[in-house]
Amino acid sequence: MVQDKTFASRMFDFFNVLLLAAVALLMLLPFLHVVMGSFTTTEELARKPFVLIPTEFTLDAYRYILSTNTIFRALAVSIGITLAGTLISMILTSFMAYGLTRRDLDGRKTINLMIVFTMLFNGGMIPTFLVVKNLGLIDTYMAMILPSAISAFNLIILRSFFQGLPDGLEESAKIDGCGDFGILFKIVLPLSLPSLATISLFYAVTYWNSYFSAIMYINDAGKWPIQVLLRQIVIAASGMAADTTNEFIKPPEQTIKMAVIVVSTVPILIVYPFLQKYFAKGALVGSVKG
Repeated sequence: MVQDKTFASRMFDFFNVLLLAAVALLMLLPFLHVVMGSFTTTEELARKPFVLIPTEFTLDAYRYILSTNTIFRALAVSIGITLAGTLISMILTSFMAYGLTRRDLDGRKTINLMIVFTMLFNGGMIPTFLVVKNLGLIDTYMAMILPSAISAFNLIILRSFFQGLPDGLEESAKIDGCGDFGILFKIVLPLSLPSLATISLFYAVTYWNSYFSAIMYINDAGKWPIQVLLRQIVIAASGMAADTTNEFIKPPEQTIKMAVIVVSTVPILIVYPFLQKYFAKGALVGSVKG
């Protein structure tokens, strides 16, 4: 029978929960301020530097952002890049991570050393641009996917998770006649769902926030992802005078910035709850094994 907690233990738990709740609230306040600020009127935002509950709600900032169909096209571009990029990255990362777990792979240690080396040093912006240009990827969506298709950090986490799987499973599969691809798709990947979900979320967030690569390699404004387009909206809002032909008064620059943050953040936040149950387990197990 489990003994009842002592008074000191219960008090420790109480203050521990209280402290963690306070820290969580402090972390949540800035985000709430941004969300509520995007619905705040011009006058209130100018009068109050910090807004949690607007006295009068307004959608002026969102009307300004959504005043053109261009933003929906940019959203479609970002969604497509995120889905395609995450799929390509997961395929390449899974194949490479599984290959590096094979002890009979020639040059395995050298390849691992080269992977770690890329985490400390890279070729630089100009050499990377020249490679992308010479491959004919300028003004293509692949320019935002292929240069970052494999992350060394994510690869190491997934490789460590694969190495933590029991060796007996692979040996049993070989006895049953499974080849390398059969072992990977029928045993390794199904048993690695927590880690795969975690790495997928890492890649999805990276592609969704893709900004610098789009500026570097995409000249066609019709192929801009949402992050680049929203940057242009903020620049336009801060540099242009109010358009009196609009049905609303142009909101202040700060309000538009807040609305931009909400528009660019909410889609990826919607995905997170579906992967959250795998996230903590996958990140922890993949980082401490191997």
